[in-house]
Amino acid sequence: MIQVLGLLLLCSGAATAADRLCIVINGRLKQVDAGNGQVYGVNDDDNIYQWLGSSWRQLPGQLMHVTVGPAGVWGVNKMQDVYKLQDTNWVQATGRLKQVDAGGNKFLAGVNGLDDIYCANQDQVISSSVNVAYIYIDGRLKYYACGPFGCWGVNAYDDIYYRYDVQPTSCQGSRWQQIDGKLKMVEVSSDGSVYGVNSQGEVYRRDGISAGNPTGTSWTKLYFYDIFKHVSYDQGNLWLITEKGVIYKCKMNGSSDPSCY
Repeated sequence: MIQVLGLLLLCSGAATAADRLCIVINGRLKQVDAGNGQVYGVNDDDNIYQWLGSSWRQLPGQLMHVTVGPAGVWGVNKMQDVYKLQDTNWVQATGRLKQVDAGGNKFLAGVNGLDDIYCANQDQVISSSVNVAYIYIDGRLKYYACGPFGCWGVNAYDDIYYRYDVQPTSCQGSRWQQIDGKLKMVEVSSDGSVYGVNSQGEVYRRDGISAGNPTGTSWTKLYFYDIFKHVSYDQGNLWLITEKGVIYKCKMNGSSDPSCY
């Protein structure tokens, strides 16, 4: 079993600049997703892992991207085939996507190899059937993620967009709003928090998000001693993957400062 490796100086508080400690998790991943108290990830060989609190458990199969959330556990392989984890088995679903997200209110969202955007309503996702009817969403995005207050995405130029009026029975929403800043990927947690990574490997958090103001107010840069390619957040824990695949886990202290442990 892959165990927690130990502690490493990783971050400095934006306000105090005091060095702190983060847990370094043994192993290497290219992508990680946290949601509903669960964490899944895939490595460069497309092997799939589930975090069990102190170690990784390898799951059968191969995926290049995996997601976990209210919609369950889903993933896509290098052929862009879509899979759903049912009990302990990966069952192929209809459709082809290069990135998929299960963070919405039991609805599914994702993008294909042409950056076309799709979603599947709650009734399609919670059914035991894997014959999913996808709904096309206007626009082009390379990465799309959803949460309780709506969906966020980034396009090929790293422009950031928010999708309004996304509902479990109407997952396509109504309109786009461009958000200030540039990110190469963005993730939305089950509590509505939004984190992203830019092309320089810097990590940002969107502040001021609420049900009444789902787009928030501004971005706050989180200060680390490394550069990253992927980030995910759930239940107070920020999971980060470096450019070399090193896995970090930091405890957020309720502000923009990652209080690492």
